[in-house]
Amino acid sequence: MRQLLPTYDARPDLLALYGTAGPYVRGGFVLSADGVAVRDGGSRVLSSPPDRAVFRTLRAVCDVLLVGAGTTRAEDYGTIRLPHGAAQWRAARGLPPLPQVAVVTRSGQVDERVLAGPRPLVLHVGGEGRVDPRAEVLEVPDVATGLDRLQQRGLGRVLCEGGPTLLTDVLRAGRLDELCLTQAALLAGRGTGLLAEELGSPVGLRLRILLEEDGVLLGWYDVQR
Repeated sequence: MRQLLPTYDARPDLLALYGTAGPYVRGGFVLSADGVAVRDGGSRVLSSPPDRAVFRTLRAVCDVLLVGAGTTRAEDYGTIRLPHGAAQWRAARGLPPLPQVAVVTRSGQVDERVLAGPRPLVLHVGGEGRVDPRAEVLEVPDVATGLDRLQQRGLGRVLCEGGPTLLTDVLRAGRLDELCLTQAALLAGRGTGLLAEELGSPVGLRLRILLEEDGVLLGWYDVQR
């Protein structure tokens, strides 16, 4: 177990740690000590400075943020911004200033705040409803095909930010490679767990790295298949 330094922005040590080459599908989530991932409609009450440091880092090093349409509404997604150090890290590696945002929706509905920013990709799963023309739409039969389409576009480092339904779909498709999971130093008491539904069988995790700061545990796991 390694201990974080007491700063919480885009730091070279975290960027070097998490900035692996890929391709990968990596989940990034925060969980209370009693297993709650969503409380009062979102995860902000569970977050902390150490969690936000890793959250910013995971965004900085990915090619695309994969997020469910419901999570964009619950978490007030708008224009993605990165701190200065993260922007410099991306520029030095010839990456676009910001990761692409890919919204997964079955209904076709996309939050207005997402549409108001840089043109998002929308993975429209199943073809129900219509998607706003301000988005670039990829019609796909399932999430696995959507991930294939992202990789075909050169977006090989995928960060899945949720919510529980999307994470469950990615796991069921056998496509999650890594899970970066913060365990908050608090008990939530009520709320929704990390997964929306039961899996067909348990999925094993192998701990790669564990960081600690102020009682907050930041685990990085490889998903076993």
